[in-house]
Amino acid sequence: MASREQARHWRYPELPGVDLLRARYIDKTFLRHTHETFVIAAITEGVEVFHHGGGDQYAGPGSLALINPETPHTGHAQGPEGWRYGAVYPAVDVVASIAAETTAIRGTPGFTAPVVDDPYTARLVHRVLRAADEGNALAADTLLRIAVTRLLRSNGGPLPQRAVRGAGARIAARARAVLEERMTDPPSLEQLAATLGTSPFALLRAFKDTYGLPPHTWLTDARVRRARHLLDAGTAPAEAAVAVGFTDQPHLHRHFTRIVGVPPGAYRRERTATTV
Repeated sequence: MASREQARHWRYPELPGVDLLRARYIDKTFLRHTHETFVIAAITEGVEVFHHGGGDQYAGPGSLALINPETPHTGHAQGPEGWRYGAVYPAVDVVASIAAETTAIRGTPGFTAPVVDDPYTARLVHRVLRAADEGNALAADTLLRIAVTRLLRSNGGPLPQRAVRGAGARIAARARAVLEERMTDPPSLEQLAATLGTSPFALLRAFKDTYGLPPHTWLTDARVRRARHLLDAGTAPAEAAVAVGFTDQPHLHRHFTRIVGVPPGAYRRERTATTV
């Protein structure tokens, strides 16, 4: 990460199920990836551009970038000045609990638009981060619930589901299971297709239609996701790299930084600091 860029990715123990981030990026380009959690990012300076839902989205000061779980997206600055933002990453069950108590949304809740212009709620997100920094659990929890409720009431609905069914979806699910099982020794696309009784291009199309990513990109994303869980548990980055199938720590560092936004060592230090 360039020295003029700064990012902190951490957890506040009194706000369970929520990751926190403050960042200023200039040259950063996020690879296409997904999150297990929701992303609620409040922009303070510059404009973030992220590919989402088939097109580029633009989030400037006072607006929020909203990403539903398991939704592929990218991220980079629109201009040379970069962008600054604060973000909360609430788990699916955290948002579902808030929605059940404060909204009439049926089913699993989600956001309907990826960008909303709402300076008040953007300020609430930054107040959540400030309260977490100050160790004010009552304020952090309260402000998070208010912010999520406001966003769900103005821009919420049942979480969209990919309408992919039939043989293609079944093949994609089987391919994903193989890749999860063989994460450290994955087959080639041709080998994987032959195992599943289909052609490489048919498998590629089915997988991308079902999960929004081609198999090799999905595998990198899955490896980084698994590495995060290992780092959360205190595993050293070098050990995590080998455990998820990267050839060495530098490979983990490169992919982790381009997906999570901070190096794995810095990520682990923040996580272990909050558990002692």
